[in-house]
Amino acid sequence: MKPEHLPLLKSVSAPAVHPDGSRAVVSVIRPDFDADTYVGQLWTVPLDPGKLPRRLTRGFRDTAPAFSPDGLVLAFLRATADGKPQLYVVEATGGEPQVLTNAKLGVSSFAWSPDSHSIVFGARTPDDGRYGTLDGVSAAAEDARLITDFKYRMNGVGYTADKPLQLFIVDVPELDDEPRVAPAGRALHARKTAATGTGAESGPVPDADTAETLLPPARQLTFAATDHSGESFSADGRYVYFIAALHEGSDDDLETGVYRVSVSGGEPEPVRAANSSRQTVGAARQSRNGKWLFYTAQELGESGKDFVARNTALYVMPAAGGDASVLSDVEMMDLSGAAAGLELRGPESVLMLNNAQGTVELLEFGATGNHSLLVHGDRVVTGAASAAGSVFVSFADPATAGDVAALEDGQLRLLTDFSAELRLQAEIIEPRALTFDGADGYPVHGWLVLPPGKGPHPVLLNIHGGPFAQYTVALFDEAQVYAAAGYAVLMCNPRGSAGYGQAHGRAIKEKMGTVDMQDVLSFLDGALIKFQELDGGALGIMGGSYGGYLTAWTISQDHRFKAAVVERGFLDPVSFIGSSDIGWFFGGEYTGTSAEQMAAQSPMATVSNVRTPSLVVHSEEDLRCPVEQGQRYFTALKQQGVDAAFLVFPGENHELSRSGTPHHRKQRFEEILRWWSRYLPTAANSQSS
Repeated sequence: MKPEHLPLLKSVSAPAVHPDGSRAVVSVIRPDFDADTYVGQLWTVPLDPGKLPRRLTRGFRDTAPAFSPDGLVLAFLRATADGKPQLYVVEATGGEPQVLTNAKLGVSSFAWSPDSHSIVFGARTPDDGRYGTLDGVSAAAEDARLITDFKYRMNGVGYTADKPLQLFIVDVPELDDEPRVAPAGRALHARKTAATGTGAESGPVPDADTAETLLPPARQLTFAATDHSGESFSADGRYVYFIAALHEGSDDDLETGVYRVSVSGGEPEPVRAANSSRQTVGAARQSRNGKWLFYTAQELGESGKDFVARNTALYVMPAAGGDASVLSDVEMMDLSGAAAGLELRGPESVLMLNNAQGTVELLEFGATGNHSLLVHGDRVVTGAASAAGSVFVSFADPATAGDVAALEDGQLRLLTDFSAELRLQAEIIEPRALTFDGADGYPVHGWLVLPPGKGPHPVLLNIHGGPFAQYTVALFDEAQVYAAAGYAVLMCNPRGSAGYGQAHGRAIKEKMGTVDMQDVLSFLDGALIKFQELDGGALGIMGGSYGGYLTAWTISQDHRFKAAVVERGFLDPVSFIGSSDIGWFFGGEYTGTSAEQMAAQSPMATVSNVRTPSLVVHSEEDLRCPVEQGQRYFTALKQQGVDAAFLVFPGENHELSRSGTPHHRKQRFEEILRWWSRYLPTAANSQSS
């Protein structure tokens, strides 16, 4: 795979299954160089093997499909080239989509009511005078912000207190009704006159010719100055459940809870629905039979901030109230796959995704404690849904960036082939799974992506972010691009990673750069011994976020690498505290809070030991690992005479390598390959090629 093949990477959403089980609808999104953004549409995927998948919509970017419970309507989000996502509906049998919202900052998510007559949706709601709500007032001309809380910014969002995520409810109109049209001419004049009770010459009057006049009215359900997310209706349609931090002292901890609000306004304030103290909740859904409330959560310890390597667990409690019981193995199961969404199946069970040793499994949990493993093996399940006995699964594996399959008799039957063009135009190399013992005998699991040819090949040791994350078996553009350029790519899940139990993840709490560095170097050493195709004298090291941290830390201790790429790194725990959106708690929980602890685990504290040529990569709008981390690290390298370069991307945030603009993603690959061509040239990637 080469950087120019990025538009062939098609990501597939979780499936929306029609209530009759005959078909699913998914969103298929890809990078587009011409638009320099992400485009895609909805596809219908029939269960019948005699019918082929087909494109269902033709919008610029259509996402998040969901059928109404009665199966008559399909709702989804549509964004135009220059606009924010809005909520649309279309008849399930086809037709022209109708827009339901005109949210200033767009709609983020939504859920159907059980009777199919209304939809609850979430939208960031700006304070008056901000984000273009006042004509003629640009962002630079807005009033100053007075900050008094820890939580006031978020990577990819920016300031949050002045645009909280609120919930609204909107009635779905009859789709076969006569379309409403905007008044014009005499009718418009009459409406303006009626609105003011005066003649047109009396001065400014309301503009009745707006998009809002043609939309069904939306009613706001939540009002607290904080985010409300994860919305879903109760089984009887009387309430909306959501996740928020509404407790006293919420600015000092990471706790969130499950709340409900009355749709009819019967309860004036949201009511806490689950006693989830000292937990951060990911999602909540009432069972279809109305008896149970499921929710996912991570424990936070006594401090309410100890988030380090906490597995996401599944809980259940009586919907009418009572104690919650945990349904999953908290120590070994991490049910955070696909952002820990809850998909209902049957009257009282849910489908969940589990991170497991470089894969993501599909499991079903019943409210009474039983659970079963539905899909496992060398794949990453990204979504699943069921109806009328049919189960549709979205997944990625070493050969596909995203596809859809039907689960039948315990096996997956492939229904789509969205990566066919990628495989045709780019050689995809399947990774080899490996396990080597660490310095203390601890097993380290990972993969080698070996380029074609006899070798010996230069080696790139890649380190993932997180740190409580995992490399997986799924097709990984980074590894494929570097392998196509002639590099053997090694990637592993050292202690600190997710997917191998909480003890594995918490092994580096207040000990960053210890056993995790030992593990990645032991994996490298094991591969060099096992494979003669690897050139032990031509080594590079690279990583982003936590991977940037461990790369910078390693090159201050180990000088065998010809060059390094330190990307969006957590490089100085001290300045991170005040500059990062998560700085007020992250570093303290991972490194400890004393000056001695932070210095003992800080790449900036040991930067004087670095002799390895280093490319430092950062994004100007990164609020997670702010650009000052890279700036200061690069400057320190230059001051001591280390060959260094600083690659800075405007307009991008911490997610550049995953969801940055296509042009910048391609340019990033090209610049990194150019760096490797200087220090680790290959036949396919040299300065003369």
